[in-house]
Amino acid sequence: MKQGIHPEEYRMVVFKDMSNGYAFMCRSCASTKETVKWEDGNEYPLVKLEISHMSHPFYTGKLQLVDTAGRVDKFRNRYKRHIKEEDKAAE
Repeated sequence: MKQGIHPEEYRMVVFKDMSNGYAFMCRSCASTKETVKWEDGNEYPLVKLEISHMSHPFYTGKLQLVDTAGRVDKFRNRYKRHIKEEDKAAE
């Protein structure tokens, strides 16, 4: 291995899937400002994930709608005028 290219600060970090609440701990050098109290009673840095192996359709075998950024609501608000007009035209 080349010397001086690898991070020095590996520590235990908690990764939390925000779509379903699943959390796991492993060694990482990811930087974060938040901490969380883990099952052993100690506090560890917290990295929030939008999707993990517990919520990804490839691993779970079922499709789940993950709308962490409110994309569906933004779409509906943007096009609600057009949707209502289409409903009136259909009647």
